[in-house]
Amino acid sequence: MNTQVLGVTHKVDGSFKVDVSRGERIGRVSSEWFSRPDDERFLSLNELARTVRARAESSSTRNIESESIRVEASRGDPERLTLILPGAEAPVAPTHWSFGQLASLVGAPAAYLRQLPASLAGINLQYGLATHRAEQLKTLETGDGRIELRAVTGPDYGRIYDHELIEAVQRIAGNGTGDTRWKVPGVLDWSTGVYNPRVDITKDTTTLYASDRDVFIFLVDDLNPIEAGKLPDGSPDLYFRGFYCWNSEVGAKTLGIASFYLRAVCQNRNLWGVEDFEEITIRHSKYAASRFAHEAAPDLLNFANSSPMPFINRIKASRERIVARIDEDRTEFLRRRGFSRAETAKIIDTVLIEEGRPPQSIFDFVQGITAVARDKTHQDARLDMEAKAKKMLDRAA
Repeated sequence: MNTQVLGVTHKVDGSFKVDVSRGERIGRVSSEWFSRPDDERFLSLNELARTVRARAESSSTRNIESESIRVEASRGDPERLTLILPGAEAPVAPTHWSFGQLASLVGAPAAYLRQLPASLAGINLQYGLATHRAEQLKTLETGDGRIELRAVTGPDYGRIYDHELIEAVQRIAGNGTGDTRWKVPGVLDWSTGVYNPRVDITKDTTTLYASDRDVFIFLVDDLNPIEAGKLPDGSPDLYFRGFYCWNSEVGAKTLGIASFYLRAVCQNRNLWGVEDFEEITIRHSKYAASRFAHEAAPDLLNFANSSPMPFINRIKASRERIVARIDEDRTEFLRRRGFSRAETAKIIDTVLIEEGRPPQSIFDFVQGITAVARDKTHQDARLDMEAKAKKMLDRAA
């Protein structure tokens, strides 16, 4: 089997035909795309970096005694609470997020407190702070005209600022707009099955997001598709590399990086034909910053600069390894790996329909399994099938 990294000369605009019936479908980026308003969408990494860096530069963090915090109902607005922090020159206004964090830390139900008049909510919150057993809290305060409390966490919270993740991405992706090989993805044309990597970056197509709580970035190397085998019609089976990453400097989520190979991205930013998915997550614990510097950031750099040959060779090995030639062998192969009778029959039928022949190689079975997994309505069942497929592919290498 010939394997090669292809250029962008398939068509004048660099577009190429793909088969998205293979591999996994991942909807994480699509969920972000659907939920982000326009003011959380950015057209370049430079623009995104400036925004998150500016808010970090105007922020300060400190540990304080919980019992030293005073809660007050605003005189001008009886429905609004403010906090008097030790040493602060003016009251601090909690955000919706930090109010929920503070309530959770002292064991008060935030949803219930929000329904109360501010004076009553303040009394309950003040009592919780006075009896807080952990005693210390870590605050993240931002001064932008008025002082705002963006986050309240435990004293050992290991903050990784959003701009630190963006800057790590910029070291490999520049502006994220095509000045390096890493860029905002193109779009699949469902009517033709052709993927076009050259699409204008707009508020509707961008995959660079940030809110007051988090950041999320998705970039691909889709101008350099990789051939790893042939489709049933003899055309190349093409992939390209991609990754997405996320973080929350206010404690709304972990830091994470996911890398993979994929065949296409559609208009609503679903990832199609995904293979070789790997993910690392880092909780914001005491040593989170060290783990990011010594583990996550280098992993991202290594993936960006790595050769695709290990991936290509693994796909090649899985295609060449024949594990079943008759129906009994196919059934036994799947049943011994934990698939039910119904799942076994559906996997074999799926390959028969898509390939025009029953499964024979490891690759055939993996494609059949991931296709059936996409139809699973329960996430745990889908992830279990995808994990079995990945394990099968790993052992074939």
